[in-house]
Amino acid sequence: MSTKVKKMLFILSKATIENAYAAFVMANGARMEGIESEIFFTFFGLEAIQKKKLEHLHVATVGNPAMHIPTMLGGLPGVEALATKMMKKEMEKLDMPPIGEFLEILSDSGCKLWACKLAVEMFHLEEKDFIDDLDGILTIGDFYNRADQEGTQILFI
Repeated sequence: MSTKVKKMLFILSKATIENAYAAFVMANGARMEGIESEIFFTFFGLEAIQKKKLEHLHVATVGNPAMHIPTMLGGLPGVEALATKMMKKEMEKLDMPPIGEFLEILSDSGCKLWACKLAVEMFHLEEKDFIDDLDGILTIGDFYNRADQEGTQILFI
């Protein structure tokens, strides 16, 4: 019996640059392989689809063991901005599109983009606060119902 992946559902809960790009690259890769993909933005992940915030995402320098710097150093003024600038520079070298452009590419490829209803209400946001390519605002139950088929995987980022 074949267990080929037919659909990937990503849940993005933190809109750091590294988390957003991880979700976007994997969702885009799925689409390139002919696999359906959807991203559900919840809690602070909503910042990645807010018009006013999406181009101002940062690298997490505090409490990020992959940074290989002491937590106190990561919290010093300017460290987060420097790390973010360095990461954006490296992304540009790889022809990675900026967050807003990447969201358009994902939407154009057929990737569905959803905002979490609970988080939207909790942060007092409205549909007009989000990118035009947003497919809608769903409850987590509605999102899980979209996983109701064989060959679907859910990945929390």
